[in-house]
Amino acid sequence: MSTVPAPHRDHDRAAAARARCRASVQRHERELVELSRSIHAEPELSFAEHRSAAKVADLLARHGFVVSTPVAGLDTALVAESGSGELAVAVCAEYDALPEVGHACGHNVIAAAAVGAALALADVADDLGISVRLIGTPAEETGGGKVLMLERGAFDDVAMAMMVHPGPAEVCRPTSLAINDLEVRYTGREAHAASAPQLGLNAADALTVAQVAIGLLRQHLEPHQMVHGIVTAGGAAPNIVPARTAAVYNLRAAEARSLQRLENRIRACFEAGATATGCTHEVVQISPIYAELDPDGWLSEAYRRAITELGREPLDRGAEQGHVIGSTDMGNVTRFLPAIHPMIAIDCGDAVNHQAEFAAACATPTADRAVLDGALAMAWTAVAAAVDGAQRNRLLAALRERSAGSSSEEFCTSGGGVTSRGPGAGAEQDAEGVA
Repeated sequence: MSTVPAPHRDHDRAAAARARCRASVQRHERELVELSRSIHAEPELSFAEHRSAAKVADLLARHGFVVSTPVAGLDTALVAESGSGELAVAVCAEYDALPEVGHACGHNVIAAAAVGAALALADVADDLGISVRLIGTPAEETGGGKVLMLERGAFDDVAMAMMVHPGPAEVCRPTSLAINDLEVRYTGREAHAASAPQLGLNAADALTVAQVAIGLLRQHLEPHQMVHGIVTAGGAAPNIVPARTAAVYNLRAAEARSLQRLENRIRACFEAGATATGCTHEVVQISPIYAELDPDGWLSEAYRRAITELGREPLDRGAEQGHVIGSTDMGNVTRFLPAIHPMIAIDCGDAVNHQAEFAAACATPTADRAVLDGALAMAWTAVAAAVDGAQRNRLLAALRERSAGSSSEEFCTSGGGVTSRGPGAGAEQDAEGVA
């Protein structure tokens, strides 16, 4: 029987595993950078990321992972698995891009870092008693791939989940806003705009009234509530009274109840446009609701130690409390199981996410370094959790409790921070209905 105290044995196990993870990331550096650059060069929109998903799947399959795709009823979702330990560690890979500006949110970096972390953890899975799962999650920008995969069981037996996201700042425990995406559609009646305008019902006027109402409402929004949108259909020709118009709006708030209150008021603005013009209208929810982030505290601190050891300088804990990153469907995952979504900094000058300049920065040496550092920091975070007896037990106990209680589908439909509405899951609502 060993006479070495348990804490020392755990430290030695962790040190050995961390060294092997570092060696793995170094060994796969060229493949990981090439993957990031290749995904960046061929941007694909939500639910259409066929080439990007295939690149991720093929690389992992070459290194012995068992890859399943499609999964959860989504053509571009995938799960790649290695190891058979009881502690299931998931790394989430995003790979969808934005219209017009491509990978201006750096999902190529996210995907490659996730692959790097999965490869590193696969090398130590047997020693640590873990199973490694890369979950390829499509449609983060719109469509809520993680929400759909969550409610369809893809995360049910996962004990912890991680991803890293590039940005201008290093933030270990960021906050985000809950979001609801709504499309409003107005229907009126065509008429000749000069010879018989009195016979028309102007759907463009209906949308204008709604826009004015929303603009006036902004003065009275609660703190952290936001609304922004674009017109997607505005009429066919200036000499025809427009009979059909549409707009898409993002509604954001600090938490679900505030988001619901905002939705009620925005729906009233939509209705005002119809009432004022005699048009009819409908409101369609075009993406599942994204919950606000609730990162696991211990995992966040483990990631902070890892990324700091790699020479990065994250915002201090006080500063990061006010660092809002927008919205993400990873928020829903963090509210179902222990998970983290840190931001990893790249040198992007004055650019921020969703700008063309940021997209350009995501295919540079600083983004390549973020891939490698992010992969290793996530791997070290999982190692820390696996060798810490108390944390390992906490994660497994939470998993058993979830398994014995409500399933992810029940969680998604019972107000547990996510919603079952979305593509393929009954997204449409009429103008009066609020789910």
